[in-house]
Amino acid sequence: MSITQEGNEFDLFITDLNGNLRGKRIPASGLKGVMTQGVKLPQSVIGFDHWGDDVVENGLVFETGDSDGICLPVHADPITVPWASEPRDQILAMMYNPDGTPFMCDPRQILNNIVERFKALGYTPVVATELEFYLLDGDSESKKRPAEPTMTEGSRSTLTQTDCYSIEEMDGLTRFFTDVRNACDEQGIPADTIISELGPGQFEINMNHTSNAVQAADHANLFKRLVKGVARKHGFGATFMAKPYPQKSGNGFHVHFSLIDNDGNNVFDDGTDKGTELLRRAVAGLLNRMSDSMLIFAPHLNSYRRFQLGTHAPTFASWGYENRTVSVRIPESPCVARRIEHRVSGADANPYLVLAAVLGAALYGIEQKLSPPSPIEGDAYALADQHETLPNRWELASESFKDSSFVKDYLGESFVRVFAAAKEQEQSKIFSQISNVEYEAYL
Repeated sequence: MSITQEGNEFDLFITDLNGNLRGKRIPASGLKGVMTQGVKLPQSVIGFDHWGDDVVENGLVFETGDSDGICLPVHADPITVPWASEPRDQILAMMYNPDGTPFMCDPRQILNNIVERFKALGYTPVVATELEFYLLDGDSESKKRPAEPTMTEGSRSTLTQTDCYSIEEMDGLTRFFTDVRNACDEQGIPADTIISELGPGQFEINMNHTSNAVQAADHANLFKRLVKGVARKHGFGATFMAKPYPQKSGNGFHVHFSLIDNDGNNVFDDGTDKGTELLRRAVAGLLNRMSDSMLIFAPHLNSYRRFQLGTHAPTFASWGYENRTVSVRIPESPCVARRIEHRVSGADANPYLVLAAVLGAALYGIEQKLSPPSPIEGDAYALADQHETLPNRWELASESFKDSSFVKDYLGESFVRVFAAAKEQEQSKIFSQISNVEYEAYL
């Protein structure tokens, strides 16, 4: 839908490596020029740290004279922002070099490159995502501390107890979820089921599958903005932070995918519950390269608080059939829908990078013709001491990421340099702070 209302303006933005949206707010009169020529932004914007500061060590700032890239819209028309107080639209963009070639530090370009590598083999990824989030009290954002929301509907005044899959919990938020669904419809986001999750005030919304993996990441990316915007409209807050409450369930980001050939056949389907050899090769690649990509799946200090035994957040690389305690699950389904579910990433991660790392590792397993170990049956957490753990600290994940030939070969050396530099700057900032608990314990 195009901008037609007089006085409208629109936001044009790209997604930086942290998943934060960076761009400009532009009057409606500039729409035609933006749609044909794009907007210039410094390429260094892609590599900002989480707080929007330059990262000098990434090679995109002074070494290049802080030169511009060209941000071109990825859709034919702007889409409306239905939660805005004044009429406004938005345009998602992707960054290119000034000569028109892809800027391969843009996370959307990185994912697009992985998809093209699959297509060269005659395969197309079919992807669906599941994002968890917490609804918060309206003062949580200003106080920078999470608190359960005060209800205005239903039988409860606050959401303070775990009530997984509760319909009653969603009854108390009917107007909020109605607006979320309507906003998804207006923005073309294929939202499917809504689930009350393990934490009080925690919900999950699943997306329908699509044969356009880049578009699936677009939907997840825009959905995060949508939920926060609709929540504010209703006097709530919302967060996709990995672990907002120490003793409550964390927010995960699960990825389901299969592969179809040029005739539209699911190449993971062999007519049995086990799936094809190609499926097992993809699983082997996911397990083999999981540690390399942990910094993508868990990009922040808080991200590592999710990974605890018995919390539905896996602590080592494992797989199994219809088993939610493993990191890579093959869900029970009709054979034609045979697929892989990747259960490692937190909801705080960048959707483009998560899909690029997941699909890239599956591609690696297929190209290298790897074989996985035996699938785990029963409680994978009970076997944790028999397996090498995934990097369980931020700095350890950074080292695995920087040392990985897989990440460099499949996602790009320039990306590795820029993302690693941002994470190291963030680590330096955070680790230089003294926490309240240290003063309380040691002063």
